[in-house]
Amino acid sequence: MAFRQLAKYKHPILYGISMAVLLFILKWLELRFLIMDHALEIYIGAIALIFTALGIWLALKLAKPKVQTLVIEKEVYKMPAPAFTANEVEQEKLGLSKRELEVLQLIAEGLSNQEIAARLFVSLNTIKTHSSRIFEKLDVKRRTQAIEKAKRLNLIP
Repeated sequence: MAFRQLAKYKHPILYGISMAVLLFILKWLELRFLIMDHALEIYIGAIALIFTALGIWLALKLAKPKVQTLVIEKEVYKMPAPAFTANEVEQEKLGLSKRELEVLQLIAEGLSNQEIAARLFVSLNTIKTHSSRIFEKLDVKRRTQAIEKAKRLNLIP
């Protein structure tokens, strides 16, 4: 039955196959003439494409460092900090009064002069006077320097 249908359409099928073969031969010949006429340009283009791809691949390999992340877990024991003891010898040597030491501790807490004055129930000018005397006695020019030196001398925790 299938053979009958093929026999019925024998001429159109043969015509289609012959047209496909002729089209294939024409395209093949056109490609050959194209390659012969422009062989140098085709080779240069192919080499350029190969070197471009190689350059991109090499740049990606060199630009991306091989980084391995290594996670190490181990227990850490923190020794309890020893209780703070004020260095009274250094305090006497510098001549810091108890009020100046109290102002210095509040400066170390990060309070402003106005906040220190409010907390100690004194005027702003009194705090400024205490601060300037602290700076003179510690031989510093700034609050941060005073805090750092006082901690180094164990005057404040």
